[in-house]
Amino acid sequence: MIPRTRMENIVAKYDKKNIMVGVIGSHSALEIMDGAKDEGIKTVCICEKGREIAYQRFARLTDKLILLDKFSDILYKENQEALLSLNTIIIPHRAFTAYLGYNNIENNLEIPIFGNRALLRAEERRSEKYLLEKAKIRHPRIYSKAQDIDGLAVVKVQEAKRSLERAFFVVSSYEDYVRKAELRLKRGLITANDLESAVIEEYVIGTYFNLNFFSSPLTKSTEFLGIERRLQTNLHDFTTLTARQQMEIDIELQNIEVGHTPASIRESLLEKVFKIGDCFINAVKLEYPPGLIGPLSLQSIVTAELDLVVYDVSLRVPGNPIMATTSPYTKYYFGYTMGVGRRIAIEIKRAIEQRTLGQIIT
Repeated sequence: MIPRTRMENIVAKYDKKNIMVGVIGSHSALEIMDGAKDEGIKTVCICEKGREIAYQRFARLTDKLILLDKFSDILYKENQEALLSLNTIIIPHRAFTAYLGYNNIENNLEIPIFGNRALLRAEERRSEKYLLEKAKIRHPRIYSKAQDIDGLAVVKVQEAKRSLERAFFVVSSYEDYVRKAELRLKRGLITANDLESAVIEEYVIGTYFNLNFFSSPLTKSTEFLGIERRLQTNLHDFTTLTARQQMEIDIELQNIEVGHTPASIRESLLEKVFKIGDCFINAVKLEYPPGLIGPLSLQSIVTAELDLVVYDVSLRVPGNPIMATTSPYTKYYFGYTMGVGRRIAIEIKRAIEQRTLGQIIT
């Protein structure tokens, strides 16, 4: 692991009047850069050749565009030196961890990262479960093997053709699992190796909310930023068809995330929302010092008993640009609505002013 002191020494030498937010050109880069621009911070977008159109089209957001043959080429010495010369602080999101890999991020990327570099790897399924248990937060039961399935369950397996997507499917028994898995293997949607390492967990019935928080080491506070829900194909809007029509169509639902929609939660449940956010962040601080810095998303289900069950965790910028314009909860804190990107920029700006950049990077 790259020592935190090395990153602190680097930001100590940065030109504080010309700090740049750096982001991999994918996932939630537009949201991150828009938030930086709102706070007057310049941006650098590192993009793979052939995937730059969105960042050229929304040209206001990108002060500097760096085109590479592959995202992982950011690891080359000359590219790292170029980013350091721009006083870059990298903001991690899902594509950042997927394309660079945890080992490279921890040991080979010698550029300051906003947040806790060591915590990114905790998104691996077993570490998520461990942290939820340490925080005493209810989560779906995990089946150790498919033969143990004794009720409705969801199988989370990586898609064969797209490394960032998981080909979820819901089963009701072991026999149902075998039938549906064999069908997906036959169609080439998944591979046998990926199926072997798939996570099979209890399917909890309820309403889905992605609960987004922000942990600030500068103010020592946890803020509840807002809620969004995922739009998924080919699930949405297949469910708008009548039951008869659905039964007449022979397709396999894949649950591929393609968009987002805003949501709010009843006020009487906010106390439970605050509690699970505080409990999780306290657990992270004990297990992964210096703890969580910045955004957190607890992907949750509210059951009919009004209990909160967390089924997934994002320990970096989640994909939720819809919050930038629709979250009432940030307005309750700040008097205006914002998304995760702007909240990060506020934290960076505040750290520059207080000369505490070393507290928000690793």
